[in-house]
Amino acid sequence: MLKAKPNLESRIRTLKRVWLIIYDMLRGKNNDFGWDEHRQLVFAEDAFPVL
Repeated sequence: MLKAKPNLESRIRTLKRVWLIIYDMLRGKNNDFGWDEHRQLVFAEDAFPVL
């Protein structure tokens, strides 16, 4: 068994968590965000409070 395996598994879990947050922002229940193809960045439809 590789010594790096637990580290890789932890990193994969972290990446999945981050991906789900981004997916939710763009396509999920909080889809007030979108992608601007021209400027290549994420934008928000309406103003929202910063926490």
